[in-house]
Amino acid sequence: MTRTAPIDLRSDTVTRPTAAMRQAMVAAPVGDDVFADDPTVNALQARIAEMLGFEAALFVPTGTQSNLCALLAHCQRGDEYIVGQMQHCYRWEGGGAAVFGSIQPQPLEHQHDGTLALADIEAAIKPDDAHFARTRLLALENTLGGRLLPFGYVQQATALAQSRGLSRHLDGARLFNAAVAQAQATGGDARTEARRIAQCFDSVSVCFSKGLGAPVGSALCGSREFIARAHRVRKMAGGGMRQAGMLAAAALHALDHHIDRLADDHALAKRFADGLVGIAGLKVEAPHTNLVFVDLEGPARERSAGLMDFLKSRGVLATGLYRLRFATHLDVDEEGVDQAVAAMKDYFHA
Repeated sequence: MTRTAPIDLRSDTVTRPTAAMRQAMVAAPVGDDVFADDPTVNALQARIAEMLGFEAALFVPTGTQSNLCALLAHCQRGDEYIVGQMQHCYRWEGGGAAVFGSIQPQPLEHQHDGTLALADIEAAIKPDDAHFARTRLLALENTLGGRLLPFGYVQQATALAQSRGLSRHLDGARLFNAAVAQAQATGGDARTEARRIAQCFDSVSVCFSKGLGAPVGSALCGSREFIARAHRVRKMAGGGMRQAGMLAAAALHALDHHIDRLADDHALAKRFADGLVGIAGLKVEAPHTNLVFVDLEGPARERSAGLMDFLKSRGVLATGLYRLRFATHLDVDEEGVDQAVAAMKDYFHA
């Protein structure tokens, strides 16, 4: 059967709700979430908080807003947060913490595995002196560029931060991808691993509209006091939605049905990466989860200008903002991955 729709590997945010998810959305009881009386939103907040081991949670429209609420709830004007150069809440969110909160980022270089060196974190913590911004928070991201942060490292880094009086925030936009990968390595359960990771932090942001496949929404988890502060930030940022239960229902459905299947996305990413191995000039990073990154070298790099248009002409969509990136998700199957591999081989004459 000939495909009519393109294979969209640009991001796992491009997924469309499944038929079952749409039914759950239509059937959802709703209220006014600004008045805190939308029963489905309330159920989602209680569910994700309990799942990850926190007192409370806040449903927000986007992961960017979730991180913004977290940073502004943890820090005040003139405070500072320590963060990696390539983390989303520093590099890819428009500088929101600095623009809206007058919070100074202290970005650190990543190690080859995506971690921040413990010595670098230690050295970045400012002394209590009027010359310096007040270091208040360590922010980590897991997964980072699709890579799983080693759990032992997460424990060490967050313990260091706690010992120095810092709060700890996790951008867990793809937390459940991390949990599934960690569970596969340990032989454990993904939900248990998600909770283990989350409990190293004072706050965690989780995105429902990436690998979990919901159309919209993230949740920020933390203590009741912390979530109360974040709720005020959400209001100022325009994130208070009204009958949001239809969106929350999609997220609840995803938590029930789309966590374990993330392993399928990880397997497809490996299939895609394996298919590219051997193409001259392509340096393929072995994927930990559902994201495949490719660097072009030599003649392949010189030919890169027309690659995206060629792939599009072959029914494949991808991104190349700073590296080639391909994301697998619930709307991608083996046939689509193989079609994308074939298109890449044709372009580079492999």
